[in-house]
Amino acid sequence: MLIWLIGERTAEEIKIEIGTALLENKTEALSKKIEIRGRDSITGLPRTITLTQEQINEAIMPVLLEIIAGVKGVLEKTPPELASDIIDKGIVMSGGTSLLNNFDKLMTRQTGVPCHVAEDALLCVVRGTGVALENIELYKRSISKK
Repeated sequence: MLIWLIGERTAEEIKIEIGTALLENKTEALSKKIEIRGRDSITGLPRTITLTQEQINEAIMPVLLEIIAGVKGVLEKTPPELASDIIDKGIVMSGGTSLLNNFDKLMTRQTGVPCHVAEDALLCVVRGTGVALENIELYKRSISKK
């Protein structure tokens, strides 16, 4: 097994360029490639390697399945009234990982609940936090246990 060391910026570039949560076309997944520079962990020397979309999908799938397992765990503990709303309206996904190609489709398949990527997914969490901080007293009352 080849172990390749790359930096965060390179990993992000790979994810954006050819990363996908769901391979819809195996032939296309093998043809989508990216050439990256990194360090061979055995020799310690820099090298260039070509990776396919299929390889990237295989590498990220365990982490994606952990995220989905967390979502399923939350859904299992959700009160029935809220669960019915979620089933009707779906899950809105936010943050950088939600932008991974086809992650919403994979999440829908795995949970059985329609999933959609939020508008401006990278910033919506921080904006919501800002709104909560501007209305901190109301927020405290809404989450306090009765």
